[in-house]
Amino acid sequence: MATIITVSNQKGGVGKTTTSAALASGIALTGKNVLGIDLDPQGNLGFCLGGGTENRYTILDVLNGSVPVQEALVESETCDLLVSDISLSSNGLESIPGRREYILKNAIAPVINEYDYVIIDTPPALNLLTVNAYATSDHLIIPMASDILSLVGLAQLKETIESVRSTLNPELHVLGILLTRFNRRTLLARDVLDMATQLAVQIDSKVFETRIRPGVAIAEAPAHGESIFTYNIHSGAVLDYLEFIREIAPEINLELKKEESDNG
Repeated sequence: MATIITVSNQKGGVGKTTTSAALASGIALTGKNVLGIDLDPQGNLGFCLGGGTENRYTILDVLNGSVPVQEALVESETCDLLVSDISLSSNGLESIPGRREYILKNAIAPVINEYDYVIIDTPPALNLLTVNAYATSDHLIIPMASDILSLVGLAQLKETIESVRSTLNPELHVLGILLTRFNRRTLLARDVLDMATQLAVQIDSKVFETRIRPGVAIAEAPAHGESIFTYNIHSGAVLDYLEFIREIAPEINLELKKEESDNG
């Protein structure tokens, strides 16, 4: 049975897709079978993981029952993908009869046992797509940029998590809050850490020990068609994501060779 992890925050620009791509590509490098699911209409996860931009089917075709999930799978050098595009923003899932919160869970059920890990990237909103991801997942990771505005709206996220636990998925476990763009030398970063720690207690979770430093390599890698781990393992931010994977899944033996690189 696959371990299903959703990466979610209703605020954009906090490193959701970068974190999702890092998890999927890093775990896949260990030989595990990984499925990446892009529930964000921007479609960036598929791009980051080499899914291309011209695909016959998207996750929306699977969710609305147009095609079986097996036909929509996209194979990349990194992992299998269910990609998305802008059509997902007007998805029409509200009109589907039955328990709409379980559309995703039911749609991917035929292939779920073929994977060791499923990584779900969500839109920057608390909508039906996000709730479907929560209802499907074992674990939730909340990336949060190290600025005060990233704390805005997390109270609503807390309410959504509690609602899903009480009505849809009592086994949903919040693995923790991941601080991104973290500069430990600034007073602001320390203040955000303190407030994030207080929030984590309220949702029965923690702030991860690993914090992700700013780094240009994680932004450059997708443009070069590579995962962050093959693009520049010398980057501090990439090394942070490597340590993060070890923190959340210590059973995964992820060791990368530090080869000479000209990438910044």
